[in-house]
Amino acid sequence: MRKLLVLLAVLLLCAGLAFGEGTTEYPARDITNVLVWAAGGGTDTCNRIVMAEMAKILGVNINVTNVTGGVGGSVGMLDAYSRPHDGYTICGLSESIVTAGVQGGWDKRVNVWDYFIIGGSPDVVSVTASAPYQTFKELIDAAKAAPGSIKAGASASGSIHHLNLLALEKGSGAKFNFIPYTGSAPAQNAAMTGEVTVVVTSVAEQAQLIRGGQLRPLAVLVPNDFQFENKVFPTAFKSVSGLDQYLPISQAIGFAVPQDTPQNVKEVLWDAFDKAMDTPAVKEFGQKSFYVLSGATGKEANDTFDNLESTFAWTLWELGAAKVNPATLGIPKP
Repeated sequence: MRKLLVLLAVLLLCAGLAFGEGTTEYPARDITNVLVWAAGGGTDTCNRIVMAEMAKILGVNINVTNVTGGVGGSVGMLDAYSRPHDGYTICGLSESIVTAGVQGGWDKRVNVWDYFIIGGSPDVVSVTASAPYQTFKELIDAAKAAPGSIKAGASASGSIHHLNLLALEKGSGAKFNFIPYTGSAPAQNAAMTGEVTVVVTSVAEQAQLIRGGQLRPLAVLVPNDFQFENKVFPTAFKSVSGLDQYLPISQAIGFAVPQDTPQNVKEVLWDAFDKAMDTPAVKEFGQKSFYVLSGATGKEANDTFDNLESTFAWTLWELGAAKVNPATLGIPKP
């Protein structure tokens, strides 16, 4: 009888192990995307489009939760990084997170993540429809004549849009009254309500407002003019000399998982991401929303964020806008 009981126990154990192995194939349950910026912005929109396609491929839901606050998306990053590194929590982010360390909100380098880059859109300087400025030069001249009198909105301190505004000020000699918001959408809403006169976000994020005549685009912060449907947005570089010392600084929107996430899990996510980026829905979104799609993963994506960290961190430090010396975090100079 004892032998039979032992044999039965062994058989039940083996069956349990086999069952457990069968149910742990990733993903076995829904995934959470902790997104560090506000709903409605470029990072949010890109992630939701790609997550919807990845969910179809993976056969589970991917729930996007916006966790904003801190500096450089630090609150959302800390939330995502504090959860188990098992692939069931990913972090929706953009290049702006690379400033969290020198802003004092993150005590690590960004190389603790593995990145998936969806793409990006160039930043554009726009004013409200009622603003008196018809050209970029007029705006810069006014900001130089009365430093700090013109309110300019952008996403949180340390974001790419804030950094572009700082670089614009440094390169042009103009001085704006910077008003930070939790994301691009709130910054643009502030322009709609008259809280600010100037807003710096991406072409993709402003597209609908520009089409509707609610924002007047004055210049893009890249070296070349930008084709927007049947219009051309002039480059700021033509109006102001010296900008090429600080600009351009490009977007890299996407998501990430902690680098110590199991390799088999990352391989599943890489495959699903590759397939999602190749879907008609994502390609059409990129074309219609003025995003240059990337699809980079692995070493290519990680190198991109390492380079962005060096550029952003040291630029902020040299502009006097960082709290922590990047050298103390081990961030190399670009």
